[in-house]
Amino acid sequence: MWHKGTLSVTGTCPVTANHIKVALVGQPNVGKSMLINSISNSHLHVGNFTGVTVEKSEVLFDYKAYHFTVVDLPGTYAFTDYTIEERVTKEYLCAESYDMIINVVDSTNLEKNLQLTSELMSLGKKMVIALNMSDEAQKEGIEIDAVYLTQLLGIPAVKVSAVTKMGVDELIDVVVATYEQEHQESKLIFSEPVEEEISHIVEYLQKHHYESDNSYRNIAINLLKNNQQTYEVLHDNPVWTELQPILIEASRHIELHHDSNDLKEAFAEEYYAFNRGIIAETVSTLKDDVQELTLTEKIDNVLIHPFLGLPIFLFFMWGLFQLTFEIGSIPMEWIDGFFIWLGDTIGATIANDEIRSLVVEGIIAGVGAVVLFVPNIIILFIGIALLEATGYMSRVAFLLDGFFHKFGLHGQSFIPLVTGFGCSIPAYMSARILKNDRDRLLTLFIIGFMSCGARLPVYVLFAGAFFSQEMAGNVLFVIYMAGVLIGLVAAKVLKMTAFKGADEPFVMEMPKYRLPSFKLIWHTVATKTWMYLKKAGTFIAAASMLVWFLSNYPHHEALEAHYSTKIALAAPSELKSLENERDSALLEASYLGQVGKFIQPVFDPIGMDWKMSVALQTGLAAKEVVVSTLGVLYALGADVDEQSESLANVLRNNISFASAVAFIVVIMTYLPCLAASIVFTREAGGIRYFFYLFIFTTLVAYSLAFVAYRVTLALTG
Repeated sequence: MWHKGTLSVTGTCPVTANHIKVALVGQPNVGKSMLINSISNSHLHVGNFTGVTVEKSEVLFDYKAYHFTVVDLPGTYAFTDYTIEERVTKEYLCAESYDMIINVVDSTNLEKNLQLTSELMSLGKKMVIALNMSDEAQKEGIEIDAVYLTQLLGIPAVKVSAVTKMGVDELIDVVVATYEQEHQESKLIFSEPVEEEISHIVEYLQKHHYESDNSYRNIAINLLKNNQQTYEVLHDNPVWTELQPILIEASRHIELHHDSNDLKEAFAEEYYAFNRGIIAETVSTLKDDVQELTLTEKIDNVLIHPFLGLPIFLFFMWGLFQLTFEIGSIPMEWIDGFFIWLGDTIGATIANDEIRSLVVEGIIAGVGAVVLFVPNIIILFIGIALLEATGYMSRVAFLLDGFFHKFGLHGQSFIPLVTGFGCSIPAYMSARILKNDRDRLLTLFIIGFMSCGARLPVYVLFAGAFFSQEMAGNVLFVIYMAGVLIGLVAAKVLKMTAFKGADEPFVMEMPKYRLPSFKLIWHTVATKTWMYLKKAGTFIAAASMLVWFLSNYPHHEALEAHYSTKIALAAPSELKSLENERDSALLEASYLGQVGKFIQPVFDPIGMDWKMSVALQTGLAAKEVVVSTLGVLYALGADVDEQSESLANVLRNNISFASAVAFIVVIMTYLPCLAASIVFTREAGGIRYFFYLFIFTTLVAYSLAFVAYRVTLALTG
């Protein structure tokens, strides 16, 4: 038992090394004063805060080896300056010296009280939550899981009752234990756009070795919230010069995603979503009386229904892939025609044969093969952006949380995994929303199993070659879902081996449903599409040039002379066939062909010839190059695309169905493209993780392709 302190005449006690100064904070009418009376069991020392007439209450008492001073701050609903009381509390918490906070909340109205709690979490102070009126909550049929609430927030939560003194002793014990422990960062997590901007600011502060008692994350949050004290501290520091434009751009980004010109309103929505997630996870109501449901609750009852929710989500995804396949194929012919015209036009101005070949067949054809799929990518990005902007994506994460936990993942991993369907690069970056390093790394390792838009051309080509047009969309859906299943199984294996450890609880954000704004959808789709095209202009162009060099050198004059003679004597109808045959023979004799022949024994067990193995190697640079590489290898020229009937016929005639299945499995599972691998390495934290990823994905791809080839061969003969 703790023993009560004795109030001195002046209301002060000697400050020693064992002195703990506590700020008692809460919204109005949560029972702070009654709780402080229960703690001290004596009268309060009452005075005024300096410069104002607002009442100031303090209590002093001893507990074990500690002298306590508890300052009862005026009740405040949020960190605002609307009233004198709110301003006094805000200024005290931001400017005065104290050791920790006891946040008193009303257990019968937790969601409303968490508004202040979530704002207190950004102060970077040690904190304990007192769940007051727990006895009343129990009578009203409200059950709060205090243990899980503690895990979710990273802040101890204790059930108390100021009236019955229930839990008061435990509260003081927890306060002392928290004071004695090292400070742990609270788990205040925002939506992906806000987390992205927080990461940018944190990286900048780390880069410039900014010194502060507060964590970089809390500084970033306060800057984004336009906290005046934080701005004043940083304004006179040299880092401010470069930091200011970062903050301006961050504000625009956040305001756009919230369809608001007011950052305060945007963060109010962020806190609301965070708090609703907390309530959904930790509070259960046993009331018998039926209350009228809000529109959001009515929609949630359908979309995140325990049985109907998952089929509804799968239907949405199936519809998205159907649209991607059907509508996305319409403008492809125009884009393909444009790049053929561009290559012919520019090629006509270049006299040197080798330079013309490099520019036309290497750069223009390579980049064109990427741009060809921009319509598909845009449709996919629009679909994902709509799901995110309406608030549905967060619900799916909540819906899948229990399912994902079976595989060692969190529901929040769903966000970067779905983003991976568009492009792995933003998917790797969005994994930052997972604050636990082990969980983030696990998610990073399986993002590559989500088929990015760059693999779509290969899937479209093979689906068209081996299945009817009517079945192609369904086959595409099956391929994507198979990648998801493989990723989940891989996550389970990694969780049981390389990433062992207890699951880290986290809060599922539950924002309100809202109609997405055109401006937000445009910004999201344009940004991600531009990122895709930038890759086309850099890594894809470089990869195409490398493939061109390896496929055109060394020169074989004797072979060229032999085919030149045959072409000169051939009939006009045979010219195209002979030219393609010559190109194929020259390619087989090139460095690329030599590499393919050298590694062919490795690919024989999974039913692939040297041409297919070469296509897979070029895919390491960029998956988009695979289709054009196959066109060259099968003597059809590099200007073929996934809609090419001639390439589809050649594949049907030269590749068995079992080999095609194995090829698709490898495309689904092996190492992401060069650009994505570089981003993965940066996000994971070092080059060693790239080698781990390379080894892991190679083993998975080869093993699954072997099984798929043998099983399909057995079934089809």
